Amino acid sequence: MSLLAKLTAICHDLNLPVATAAYTKSPAPDTYAVLTPLDEVFRLYRDNKPGIDVEEVRLSLFCKINYRTIAKRLTDACIDAGLTVTARRYVGHEDDTGYHHWAIDLATYELVTIGQ
Repeated sequence: MSLLAKLTAICHDLNLPVATAAYTKSPAPDTYAVLTPLDEVFRLYRDNKPGIDVEEVRLSLFCKINYRTIAKRLTDACIDAGLTVTARRYVGHEDDTGYHHWAIDLATYELVTIGQ
């Protein structure tokens, strides 16, 4: 299962509306998530073949209320699902929309079996 699919499932389990790349439903809820693919690369080459497939996604959380509770629940759910948290940060308050923006970067690392 792809990292995007895993994160979408986690958001659904937490009853958190989610979209990929941009949230376009109107009106937007008080809290929602946006998933942005960051990277898909092969790493650790051996015999001219990739050894590990790395997938990275940024989960941006937008909240009009205190974001800390849902951010902790999201972090815990991602770690429980075996995902690697590579960064977490408060991006800032968007004065024009009233949303707090918090982001968590996540990654998966899978062994590649190409040509084996």
